[in-house]
Amino acid sequence: MKKKCLECDEPLNGRVDKKFCSDYCRNSYNNKVNKESKNLIRNINNRLRKNHKLLSDLNESGKTKVTRTKLLDGNFDFNYFTSIYTTKTGNTYYYLYDQGYLPLENDYYLLIKKD
Repeated sequence: MKKKCLECDEPLNGRVDKKFCSDYCRNSYNNKVNKESKNLIRNINNRLRKNHKLLSDLNESGKTKVTRTKLLDGNFDFNYFTSIYTTKTGNTYYYLYDQGYLPLENDYYLLIKKD
């Protein structure tokens, strides 16, 4: 019995371990298989990018104080960040790559840029 392409069911010629008849079929098959996980990663990366851009735009000087409302008006999503840093004094900074924020009192945030 002749092996068939996993994508288009065409008969395969050539190597014994061949699974696809062409690069097109191989790419098409793998794109279908990986679609859901790639969409999840793409959506998270887009959210991180938007958060980072907003922090960069609001923090031109490298150290700025803003309100929670200002961040939310820019569609900032507090669920997405790349790392957390806790100082010896117990302050917790949330980072999006090189841009960070520290929650302060009265719904204010200190925005900082890591060098």
